[in-house]
Amino acid sequence: MENIINFKNGYTEVNGLKMYYEVYGTGKPLVLIHGGGSTIETSFGRIIPLLAKTRQIIAMELQAHGHTNDRQTDLSFGQNADDIAVLLNDLKISNADFLGYSNGGHTLIEIALRFPHVINKMILASTFYKRDAAPPQFWEGFDHVTINNMPEVLQKGYLKANNSEEGLINMFNKDVKLLKGFTDWSDAQMRSIKAPALVINATQDVGSVEHAVKMYRMIPNCELVILPGTHGEFLGTAEAISNGTWNQEYSIQIIEEFLDRNQEKTEV
Repeated sequence: MENIINFKNGYTEVNGLKMYYEVYGTGKPLVLIHGGGSTIETSFGRIIPLLAKTRQIIAMELQAHGHTNDRQTDLSFGQNADDIAVLLNDLKISNADFLGYSNGGHTLIEIALRFPHVINKMILASTFYKRDAAPPQFWEGFDHVTINNMPEVLQKGYLKANNSEEGLINMFNKDVKLLKGFTDWSDAQMRSIKAPALVINATQDVGSVEHAVKMYRMIPNCELVILPGTHGEFLGTAEAISNGTWNQEYSIQIIEEFLDRNQEKTEV
């Protein structure tokens, strides 16, 4: 991905972290927030080269993930939101479009609630806001999950960014604890989101199609797309593409069409 014109990367001091970030391309900024257990490359390696043709792409690695170090606190979506706000301020980005994938979408919900002024439009990809979006066995699985249950491609992705087995185990344990403690956002909070939003869900996603429809109806200025496949497949994430072939590049057209469309906010 580094071959894209106007690529730069670096670290910035963020609330006690040295947060790693990458910037690609030029144009209107689009901030990408990766999923749990992931890096910029494993979540977005396939879509960044396409999106960066017409936009400036800003991506970061969150606390304990990839190149970014850890702090002596548990992970939280709220803290992630605070960290990203500081990063964007340091990069002198006052307003941007956002795409959050999976746990990154949960962080994006917190950004929309805490820092609504920084969001122009937002895309919630494979995201949910209530526990009942996923079946009980999904949540029960975190009671006995081990590092061996983590997709090998995500383990390799972490180690490529930070060659530390200890760091990998630490990230895994903190992500598990984060999801075990997942708490719902209220319907009132979702109704308070002001930014135009797009919910994208897969037919075989972690969160159900029914929940995606509920979220679409809850956010005042929202659109909905349901695509075939599994969690992350429409974005070509490393853990979703088993044979190396990605057949859903049309999702980029959907994303760009939503972001480029002139859209007036509606009152509900």
